[in-house]
Amino acid sequence: MIVRPASASDAAALEALWNPWIETTAITFSTELKTSAGIATDIAARGPAFQVAEDAGTLLGFATFFPFRGGPGYARTKEHTVILSPEARGRGAGRALMAALEEVARGQGVHSLFAGVSSENPAGIAFHAALGFREAARLPQVGWKFGRWMDLVLMQKFL
Repeated sequence: MIVRPASASDAAALEALWNPWIETTAITFSTELKTSAGIATDIAARGPAFQVAEDAGTLLGFATFFPFRGGPGYARTKEHTVILSPEARGRGAGRALMAALEEVARGQGVHSLFAGVSSENPAGIAFHAALGFREAARLPQVGWKFGRWMDLVLMQKFL
């Protein structure tokens, strides 16, 4: 397995990896499917802040960070997303992606990373806790998907 910066040529594979999570799970509150063009735009804008893990030419997952909130006062705080293929779980891909992402973040002067984790994703909460993220807030009923309200757990790690 290798972890490397994403490229535009990864966009179609990332779309195929990401959209099933949007369509069928509550790990993301998003209901809008990703497009290859939109993913390619994000990759171009984020550069090394968009990492992928691959094994034998197959993408296993990705991790990326982006502004936590607008305005210069928040410039050193970022929010991230990490998504793995079902086949990648338990193989160390998530840890490897996050290690690479944190290295990029430190190099860019980022002070802290946030994870916004659905309360219906206990594996995601446990994953982040194992990496040193701590619960900073629990926002009740801020996500709406599948006809129900869901809580958002904000987890933070200081770099």
